[in-house]
Amino acid sequence: MRVGVLTGGGDCPGLNAVIRGIVRKGVQEYGYDFTGFRDGWRGPLEGDTVQLDIPAVRGILPRGGTILGSSRTNPLKVEHGIRRIKENLAKTEVDALIAIGGEDTLGVAATLSDDHGIPCVGVPKTIDNDLSATDYTFGFDTAVNIATEAIDRLHTTAESHMRVLVVEVMGRHSGWIAIHSGLAGGANVILIPEQPFDLDQVCAWVTSRFKASYAPIVVVSEGAKPKDGDMVLKDGSLDDFGHVRLSGVGEWLAKEIEKRTGKEARTTVLGHIQRGGTPSAFDRWLATRFGLHAIDAVREGDFGKMVALRGTDIVRVPIAEATARLKTVDPKLYNEVSVFFG
Repeated sequence: MRVGVLTGGGDCPGLNAVIRGIVRKGVQEYGYDFTGFRDGWRGPLEGDTVQLDIPAVRGILPRGGTILGSSRTNPLKVEHGIRRIKENLAKTEVDALIAIGGEDTLGVAATLSDDHGIPCVGVPKTIDNDLSATDYTFGFDTAVNIATEAIDRLHTTAESHMRVLVVEVMGRHSGWIAIHSGLAGGANVILIPEQPFDLDQVCAWVTSRFKASYAPIVVVSEGAKPKDGDMVLKDGSLDDFGHVRLSGVGEWLAKEIEKRTGKEARTTVLGHIQRGGTPSAFDRWLATRFGLHAIDAVREGDFGKMVALRGTDIVRVPIAEATARLKTVDPKLYNEVSVFFG
């Protein structure tokens, strides 16, 4: 059997660990051959491939990014996209696909598997940790660690100048990175997409912090928005999956805080720093296990499924179920951490 592997969407620490786990077990235990498709769904659309074998995956465990490349190509929006994928799979003699990605990449995999008979297995990947049906996605732990370290470092410079520092982290629709790193880093305000914020209340928390002779740190998800307001957009353009480009809420918030409180405010946008570099030990562990279980699913012909973490067990769930809704921060959890605001 020949198995195709692709990585789609935003890059993420741990992608190479998944690829390594798939290939190592697939070759050593099942005698499978592997073909890597370059740049997400663009690879099978255009027949752009690379050979995957044990030498090809040697040494990639600690590497960030993905040796296969990635993109946000949506084959469902390309003319004759599904037909082209089928033709290229036949040309390359690929019998099954393992798609590693987030809701968009896996949504395509679900459609191809459920509606068009292309055997697909999914592996959940996103630093946002917003895929339902799995307790954690790999990449999230690394992103939180990076954001937490940044917040730790910003405390000292904020206090040296007694200014507000606003830290913008990733999180389009969910605030998992913000709430985890904000709590771990001792932030004084945490703003997330699930809870539209009151700007007057934010300024009150900032003022309260200064009264205690400390400089406040405000952590904000890129998708957070004020009550009766909208998300701050970079330029209004859309990607192939219809997502607008977000950026700028941190800068907007800093200007509003400075204007309303009279306190100097600065912004740090962590951006792609959260996605880059070597994965944490937990993400290497989780990504490797996902890879091992994904190739087991192929072996058993259990297609249309995604591997997922439940407690400490790796289970399989329908891809369509896993991508049907996003996992968002529970209001009770947000209220729990709000004791540290102000």
